[in-house]
Amino acid sequence: MNVNYEKNTFIACSREKGEEPFYYVKKKRATEKGVCMSFIELLKVILLGIVEGITEWLPISSTGHMILVDEFIKMDMTAEFKEFFLVVIQLGAILAVVVLYWGKLWPFYIRQIPKKKREQLASKNPVSRVILTFVEKFCDKEKWILWFKILVACIPTIVIALPFNDFIEEKFTNYVVVAIALIVYGVIFILVENYNKKRKPACTSLEELSFGTAFKIGIFQVLSVIPGTSRSGSTIIGGILVGTSRTVAAEFTFFLAIPVMFGASLLKLIKFGLAFTPAEILTLVTGLVVAFFVSIIAIKFLMGYIKKHDFKAFGWYRIVLGILVLGYFAGKTFLV
Repeated sequence: MNVNYEKNTFIACSREKGEEPFYYVKKKRATEKGVCMSFIELLKVILLGIVEGITEWLPISSTGHMILVDEFIKMDMTAEFKEFFLVVIQLGAILAVVVLYWGKLWPFYIRQIPKKKREQLASKNPVSRVILTFVEKFCDKEKWILWFKILVACIPTIVIALPFNDFIEEKFTNYVVVAIALIVYGVIFILVENYNKKRKPACTSLEELSFGTAFKIGIFQVLSVIPGTSRSGSTIIGGILVGTSRTVAAEFTFFLAIPVMFGASLLKLIKFGLAFTPAEILTLVTGLVVAFFVSIIAIKFLMGYIKKHDFKAFGWYRIVLGILVLGYFAGKTFLV
């Protein structure tokens, strides 16, 4: 049934053969097929969740892969909702990090304060005593320090990248930029690993990671604003160059993604609104769940892989993918 969708109007959708207006939306984004998701569309959403879960954490660029997926698998959704969906399913990937690294990230606990420490606290003024007692009893200081390092690393992105994010997305999200970024950073990965062969990492644990080093890694994260760069790729390269081990670079990259990706999803949600059709809700939930489980597998694979190998294989993969993307779309352009 063909219907016109105007802002702030009821939408009619056929339930089999009947015609009945049954829900209300605020934005013009429903499709002519109504709100019922087909099995084929569900499979497409699952595939996108798989691609997101793998490419978000491996340093191979989720944008580059999404461009290819979008070329061959057309989703039955509006451009507005699709843009929102591709950002929001990252929450599933974030949740995977939180679950896997809960012990390293959760900054609260309950413990008994030693007698000597209680005596020291008793000599403080009432306000200081209450605050310090709370900190001693409930706060894991090492984990709070880690979170402050993460926040420090986010500063360059907030100050430099965020103000220009929409402009860069509009002007640079195309196959040429993505392909070049894939190739260039693939070459950089290989060069960095060759350079790193003769070096010993100065930082081999998150506790040894200084605030200055965290900030430098954050500067490298700014590079990921260019489509095709890979957020994890740029921060891992940055971590290795400033002296961290591969394990520390990868783990800090995972943790750094939590506020960055959560913030990006929140901004998209505010921009898009909360009025979803049933089909859109099913799409979001399916994508989130699939991205979550696939991300767990991808993260475990990466952490196991880098214990015995370097990142060169990912560099070569990026180069090959970049050439394929450039060749395919260039050939398509000339043939049309």
